[in-house]
Order: sequence, then C-alpha cells, then structure tokens
Amino acid sequence: MTRRPRAGLLALVLVAAGGISASGYLKFGTSSGSGGATLRWIRQPARYFVTDRGVPGVSASDLDAALLRAFNAWHGVATADIRFERVGFTGAPPFEPDGISVIGFERRADLERTLGATTYTYDTRTGELLEADIFLNSNFDWSVAPGGESGRFDVESIALHEIGHFVGLGHSAIGETELRAGGGRRVIGAEAVMFPIAFSAGSVLGRTLRADDIAGVSDIYPTGSFRQATGSVSGRVTKNGHGVYGAHVVAFSLATGALVSGFSLSADGGFTIAGLAPGPAVLRAEPLDDGDVASFVADDGQVDVDFRVAYGTRPVVVSAGGSVNGVVITVEPK
Repeated sequence: MTRRPRAGLLALVLVAAGGISASGYLKFGTSSGSGGATLRWIRQPARYFVTDRGVPGVSASDLDAALLRAFNAWHGVATADIRFERVGFTGAPPFEPDGISVIGFERRADLERTLGATTYTYDTRTGELLEADIFLNSNFDWSVAPGGESGRFDVESIALHEIGHFVGLGHSAIGETELRAGGGRRVIGAEAVMFPIAFSAGSVLGRTLRADDIAGVSDIYPTGSFRQATGSVSGRVTKNGHGVYGAHVVAFSLATGALVSGFSLSADGGFTIAGLAPGPAVLRAEPLDDGDVASFVADDGQVDVDFRVAYGTRPVVVSAGGSVNGVVITVEPK
C-alpha cells in the first residue's frame, strides 16, 4: 500500500505529475513485478467526507453543495460506471493518512500558484484506490456564485478538475495558453476539464465536462456498452525515421466535432486513442510546448518537443467496437 501525492489544478503554472501511464488520455497507474494496473476505485461507491470549515464567502455548506454538483457531473457520464457517496462533515483535514477520503479548504501560502491538489493511498499490486484527499487552497479567494464572481476562483470548476484526479485521471493537453507579462500563463481556451491550468478568477467555464474527460473516465470505468459503441485508433509518431516520445496526438471527429487526445509514450512513438465516436476523424500531432512538460509526463529528458505540428495524411474512419491500427504521422524538426 502506497500513498502518493499528485499534481492538482494550477492557476498560473504547471506542476510535475510524475509517473503516469497512458492509453488515450493520461491515467494514473502503478507497476510491480507482476505487471501494471490502472489506479481506480474497485469497491464502490467511493466514499468521501467534507471538512466542516469554510472560507470568507464560502461556508462549509456552500462547499458541500458545490462538491455534490461536481461529483454528480462525473457520476452522470452515461458511458462510465462510477458512483460516489457523501458520508458527511468531518473535523479532519485533507492530506492526513487516516483511512478516509477528505475534501476541504486548507491554507498553503507556500504553494502560491496552486489552487488545489489531490493525493492517493492505493494498493500497489492491484491499483485499487483506498483513500483520496483533495485540498483547495484557502490562500486564494473563492466563490460559489452561479455566474462566478470577479476576482474569486470558482469552487465547482476547480473541484470538478480535482475529482477527475480523484477517480484516476491525469492531465489533458487539449488547451491553449499564452504567457503573462508578469510571469505564468493565461488560458485562452481548453477543451478538457483536466487541462492543468485554470481559467482566470471569476470564470465558470470549467464547470462542464468535455469529450476528452468523458472518454477518460469511461475508459477507466466502462459501462457494458462503452467499448461496443466507440472505437479506437493507434499508430506511431515519427521524425527522421525514429519514434517521437511525448508527442500529443489529437483526434478531431468530423461527425461530432469532439476532441479526444493521446500521447506517444513509448520509444517507437506509439500512441492509442480510445473512446472515439464512429465516423471519420482527423489526427494531429503536436509538441508538448504550451507549458511545463512535467505536468503531463515524468520530466526525464526523453520528451521531444523539437518538431512542427503535423496531420495524418488522410482522415481515419472509426467504427463502433473497432480499431484502426498502423497509422503513421510523420513530423519535421522545427
């Protein structure tokens, strides 16, 4: 049994997530002598407590209600079989190895750019999640106002992201940022709740799950019909005849407009994107250069960001329950 901290959602910069395994979108995983396992809640419902302390502008009851809405959003994914149970309030703080999953505010002035974070206790043999705590940093100003509140971060949006980690998802790279004049990055747009940089204070744009989030949670907790109703595509990203490690590969569905992404995390540049809607899709490979690489994969120096964006030579046609294999996307050095 191991306890492991994970990076949470950040306001301005990215933080290392480390040691992530992937298939499609990033999922947390563990490895042992007998193989590997995806981190997931095997015994359901996943039970959680809420700390009984609020912050200025957000009472403990306000926090509780916002968390319930965020949990219900993940539970409401039709293609995922994941259930949660709110046990009640507790005086226990998050991030204590006490055998219960606790979500609450905690002041961490030392984490001046971190809005929230999630940590796990899990079985290293099976990947079973045993405990997961979430903290929201009360060093920031918070709000639960329906339309947001200027200068305050939205509890529901940040909680929705952290609960994605709570169920076992890593970060998505489907988003675009720009550098701020005073340092850090500002989000221009994001097509995934699991994008690791938050929208600016006052925004409530992070309250809605997107296609990449839905595909990810459905892959970890699939319903009986998920794999029969969706398809996958796999292949390689290459440069100068060699595999590209750490490329971000996005599938754009021409039928639905949905974006679902994957990463090439093997020496030969191999990638797999699952949970795709049937129909034609355009593939795009791009470098992980819109932020800190370590927020997505272990920053061990292997990730290649020295290439230009490239597209597949033709759209792939995904069938329900089927897989398109052997796709090669060739990129050129910058």
